[in-house]
Amino acid sequence: MTLLEICVDTAAGLRAAHAGGADRIELCAALELGGTTPTAGLMALAAEMGVTARVMIRPRAGDFVFTGDDLDMMRADIRAVRALGLEGVVLGANRPDGSLDLDMLRALVAESQGLKKTLHRAFDLVPDITEAVEQALALGFDTILTSGRATSALAGLDDLVLARRVAAGRITIMAGAGINAGNVGTILAAAPLGAIHGSCSAPIEGDSAPAKRLGFVSPGRRQTDGISVTALKTAVRQAKAASASL
Repeated sequence: MTLLEICVDTAAGLRAAHAGGADRIELCAALELGGTTPTAGLMALAAEMGVTARVMIRPRAGDFVFTGDDLDMMRADIRAVRALGLEGVVLGANRPDGSLDLDMLRALVAESQGLKKTLHRAFDLVPDITEAVEQALALGFDTILTSGRATSALAGLDDLVLARRVAAGRITIMAGAGINAGNVGTILAAAPLGAIHGSCSAPIEGDSAPAKRLGFVSPGRRQTDGISVTALKTAVRQAKAASASL
């Protein structure tokens, strides 16, 4: 089985992903900025719905070079995830050179005891994939989300293949970025991965003109679409069935 994880940043997106058949949800805010820590309300709704969910722990947009104050915020957010009984957290931190910030990650992992852990696309900034996979394993992550260090998973296929080979079944490599029902078969044919990550989203229409004029609206805001989730899940199943028949 290839797990399908859908990232969402609204209550409507959460319900659409669940109805569309997502195996797991990643809860975020501001997906157009790569995802930041979601509100307590969205986390509570996911807990009430009983969905399998991991929570993005990222206190701001931008890079993943974090300060001590950032660390304190992230620790508090992790405690909130645990209190709500959600499955896990999505973490990442880099040094200025792009390598993983092992001290920061050790502190975050220690705070996350008892929760499942995904290393997010901070991984896509690392200079050495083999080293970073081994570091993620040593830290206790069970999943790495990556586009293969490219702007999309399709463009990063070579690195996805390499990451899967290095992982050797010890940790799940989850491809993400630009994945849809039309290209997931190509990705899985080249790299038979254990998980696929997508937003299955479309631009949001209907923001009011006054809100736009005053700068309250992000031009990149999107909404998860349940039909697209179902289509992606069907395409993942078909790709796995095709590979199994070879």
